[in-house]
Amino acid sequence: MGTFIIRRVLVAISVALTISIVSFMLLHLSGDLATSIAGPEATAEQVERIRVDYGLDRPIVSQYLDWLGGALTFDFGRSYYYQSTVVDLIVDRMPITLTLGGLALALAVAISIPLGVLAALKRDTWIDRLSLLFAVVGQAMPSFWFGLTLIVIFAVTLQWLPAAGSDGWQHFVLPAIALGYYATPAMMRLTRTGMLEVLESDYIRTARAKGLRGGSVIFKHALRNAVIPVVALAAVELGFMLGGSVVIESVFSLNGLGQLAWDAISRNDYPVVQAVVLIIALFYIVLTLLADVANAALDPRIRTR
Repeated sequence: MGTFIIRRVLVAISVALTISIVSFMLLHLSGDLATSIAGPEATAEQVERIRVDYGLDRPIVSQYLDWLGGALTFDFGRSYYYQSTVVDLIVDRMPITLTLGGLALALAVAISIPLGVLAALKRDTWIDRLSLLFAVVGQAMPSFWFGLTLIVIFAVTLQWLPAAGSDGWQHFVLPAIALGYYATPAMMRLTRTGMLEVLESDYIRTARAKGLRGGSVIFKHALRNAVIPVVALAAVELGFMLGGSVVIESVFSLNGLGQLAWDAISRNDYPVVQAVVLIIALFYIVLTLLADVANAALDPRIRTR
């Protein structure tokens, strides 16, 4: 088990390092950063002064090593636009993104597990087919389009919920639905598959032969084992949700990390973009690592792969 964890940690570190290199290089190769910072009306002398002040006149490898050294101590530099440290901006916006991701995940779990259990118990019936249709539609529908549809129906037409902002819990309802619906189909199908496998296992047949009631067999024996891989998948889906918050927060004007990244991209605020990309990637990498370790602890066969 220890060797498996060490191997997974090394893979996670290499992935994080690769993401930092690729994102840094792509941003710096997308154009002249000094010109973007100075603006279209700046003179050549002003552009050159900015290039020297921000260290953009040095080799790109040296710039990356300096940035990486600062990132290891959570020093991502200062924002070009906000004139504030990037860490302060991230700390200020992160609670909104984490709240949105947590609510979206809770909603996805609350819908997917009961629906998956019901689909397994009603296998090959209209309920099962309707559940699978729900899953297909959920994965085929773009989250931003679904979010706009929710705004039109519940915020504009019915006026039940606000369309934008983050002042109260009501502002998180629609974005949580839009973000959580995308993760629901995968967890629902995995729950259904796990339940079908468990219900056909020997110990379930033995439990039924002993006279245990249907509800006890389903919830105390079958669901307890079928839901284990769903928990690991939920951790991975949370990473996807935090990454997908860039789109959803822009649609609903939530001032989280996603909105911060969108504003930074539109304003050529490269230190903020680099930091947000790395932070979101680290969330996903850590959650995936925890899911792998949990699966390995529950299934020894995984450790031999």
